Amino acid sequence: MNNSFSQNRRQFLSTIGASTLTIPTLTDAFGRAVSAQPAPDRKLGIALVGLGNYSKNQLAPALQQTQYCRLAGVVTGTPAKADEWMKKYDIPKANVYDYKTFDRIANNKDIDVVYVVLPNSMHPEYVIRAAQAGKQVICEKPMAITEKECQSMMDACNKANVQLAIGYRLHYEPFTKEVIRLGQEKVFGPIKFVEASDGFRIGDPTQWRMKKVMAGGGPLMDVGIYAVNAARYVTGEEPISVTAQFSPKTEPEKFKDVEETLFWQFTFPSGAVSNSTTSYTTGIERLYAACEKGWFELSPAFGYGPLKGRTSKGPIEQPIVNHQAMHLDGVCKDLLDGKKLPDHVTGAEGKRDVRLLQAIYRAAETGNKIKLV
Repeated sequence: MNNSFSQNRRQFLSTIGASTLTIPTLTDAFGRAVSAQPAPDRKLGIALVGLGNYSKNQLAPALQQTQYCRLAGVVTGTPAKADEWMKKYDIPKANVYDYKTFDRIANNKDIDVVYVVLPNSMHPEYVIRAAQAGKQVICEKPMAITEKECQSMMDACNKANVQLAIGYRLHYEPFTKEVIRLGQEKVFGPIKFVEASDGFRIGDPTQWRMKKVMAGGGPLMDVGIYAVNAARYVTGEEPISVTAQFSPKTEPEKFKDVEETLFWQFTFPSGAVSNSTTSYTTGIERLYAACEKGWFELSPAFGYGPLKGRTSKGPIEQPIVNHQAMHLDGVCKDLLDGKKLPDHVTGAEGKRDVRLLQAIYRAAETGNKIKLV
């Protein structure tokens, strides 16, 4: 197959490695025993741009568990948050910026990596500014709202000779690594059908995720991207066409700006098909693959954990880990080692997903099958 996943298959499986039952706190992002690894000479300093729930509840705690990176700075427009974070994480005032002073980060040798954790519409600006400041960059998913924006981000990083990683934490998570192996190595034979769905009931209707200008859309741009990416990584293929349908809005006033629920169907070069749902009105979180000689699934499949899996031969046994710590260590170890990041976590991967997100919207809006090749 001539597609991005098959072309990078060996690199992907080599990077994620074979999973292990070793106690998770004794392994790094590549499943290797920590005791067998020399301590790094230094940890990369990371500055979080945007101190919302994900930074506060996931990334900052994870950075207290990482081997190859540390929380070194923050960027926020709220002085009270800056004071709180400085005290809680012992961050020096010199490493605290607001959005107007952000570009001064270029002169701060204590910060090596900028992690952009802002609303989707703000990703391009701050990735580009971080690159221009000479910092390595991690950007939350979705990478951006349009392909053109994705390309501008990649171009800026290439011009500045820095690397761009996207927040694909699950690519370093043991249960996910195992289903990727099961699918791409055809352990149960060729995949025939995939169900990949993710949704939850959203709360505050005034939050940025409910504003199309900031989010680019509704649940598809938030958690639906997990299902899009999963269908690609378990098959190891790029879809060749998509159809999609919006559900009728049961809460039209709440969802006046974005979709409430969306369904889509991919077809793949091998003949495999996938069916997916994303929603802001109900909980759904499952990845299931029916193969020629069996099946495998994760449910829960995409949340922060613990994930749970099984196959037609029995349960999937893997260690429970901190997803964000594994992701951050995986990226930062490569950066410390001077290695090129694997394609499956870079801007190229982010751009592929954004292209598919936009194709799903076009299919739903027009009622037409959209060809992707």
